[in-house]
Amino acid sequence: CIVFCNGCVLQEKALVMKIYDTLSGKKKVLETRSKNKIEIFVCGPTVYDYSHIGHARTYIAFDSFTKYLRSKGYEVRYIQNITDIDDKIITRAKKTKQAPKELARIFETEYYHDMHELGIHSVDKYARATDYIPQIISQVERLIDKGYAYEIKDDGIYYDISKFKDYGKLSNRTVQQAEDAISRIDESINKRNRGDFALWKLSPSTNSGQTRGDPSWPSPWGEGRPGWHIEDTAITELEFGPQYDIHGGARDLIFPHHESEIAQMESMSRKTPLVNYWMHTGFLTVGKEKMAKSLGNFITIHKFLREHSRETLRLFISGSHYRSPINYSERAVRQAETNARRLGEFKARLERIVQNNTKPSKIADSYRKLFINELDDDFNTPKALAVVFSMMRDINTIMDKQKIKPEDAQSVLAFLDEVNNIFGIIYEQESTAIPKNVTKLIENREEFRKNNDWDKADEIRQKIEKLGYTVKDTASGPKVVKSY
Repeated sequence: CIVFCNGCVLQEKALVMKIYDTLSGKKKVLETRSKNKIEIFVCGPTVYDYSHIGHARTYIAFDSFTKYLRSKGYEVRYIQNITDIDDKIITRAKKTKQAPKELARIFETEYYHDMHELGIHSVDKYARATDYIPQIISQVERLIDKGYAYEIKDDGIYYDISKFKDYGKLSNRTVQQAEDAISRIDESINKRNRGDFALWKLSPSTNSGQTRGDPSWPSPWGEGRPGWHIEDTAITELEFGPQYDIHGGARDLIFPHHESEIAQMESMSRKTPLVNYWMHTGFLTVGKEKMAKSLGNFITIHKFLREHSRETLRLFISGSHYRSPINYSERAVRQAETNARRLGEFKARLERIVQNNTKPSKIADSYRKLFINELDDDFNTPKALAVVFSMMRDINTIMDKQKIKPEDAQSVLAFLDEVNNIFGIIYEQESTAIPKNVTKLIENREEFRKNNDWDKADEIRQKIEKLGYTVKDTASGPKVVKSY
């Protein structure tokens, strides 16, 4: 539980939250498999390139969602996978003349750096697909034994979607409609059904019998590598078991990826449902098109943070419901930046009023109750944040009349800290007196950043944070604020 200075007020409404479940198409009361414990799995990145703010849209949403659950007293275990073996990785590695593993590790490191810069700290474990090869092979063997999978000679092992009567239930597609959705790794003229997907792909052989230099692992069927969908069920079965609470990801993963996960795990375990709640985020769009590398309309997280603060992006994303699309525009981003700064100014104004050992009043309680009610209703962040801004207007009016009491200011500050611990949207005012030892560390960090030595730069950032300061990288250089 995240303990706030006003005594964990957010725990008062535990077990009344409702979440929209994609499978049922309804809002359902949050009921966990184990009392006060929640297991969450969210599909992570394929690490072949830099992540963009379209990806950030999903990861920020689930970061805030997880932090809110913890603030309500739930013990959350949040796992995200890292797809470090994939066609895209192999293709990119050949173009750059790198080993696929080397390329994947480079962009995996960049991803972690981006998540840190965005203030995403809620993930308990990042699970690499290649660390679960034994579990993947075990699942493929069991699917063959149960009659759900078959082998194509010199090609691989495929899942037979005609054997799973519920295939299509998540996306509301029939098996026939699924026939048109295949990826390159799933192509084979010898498949039983056009929609069948690869569980294990054999390494292609040359005439001499030697395999190409693509990554591969030994298996009962020969050297090869896993299909895309099987990695996630292998991870979750080991970490959570055959069933767990929540599976999340972007809405474009509903079909065929999440649909295939259901088919794999439920046919193996004979237990249903795989998860109690499927949560899917809407797209970040540019114009009317989804932000995507294939369309060339993306902005990397790294580039965005050179020009704007992380609070700006987090507020821009949290200002829309997680299931709704967000249209990207510079105007909307500038408005989010203005609002993040307004919150920071509001907080600083309250801090000047608070006195030492002030006992908070109950002035913020009504706002807190409305805030919690909105978040408990399918994590409705825009309405919850509207409550925060309404409070800011009301309290600013009182302060303008010089009628606010120190205990009222303390109450509002406590609530703001609760909000910020969940959303990370308040842009802190810069400190006017930075100690010389901190200034020196900042200068050293900049040198390492210029030389792309991110590990050393991150070590120095941690030293700065231990001294009570936070570094924010902006287009005009590093800005330092006192931690609170």
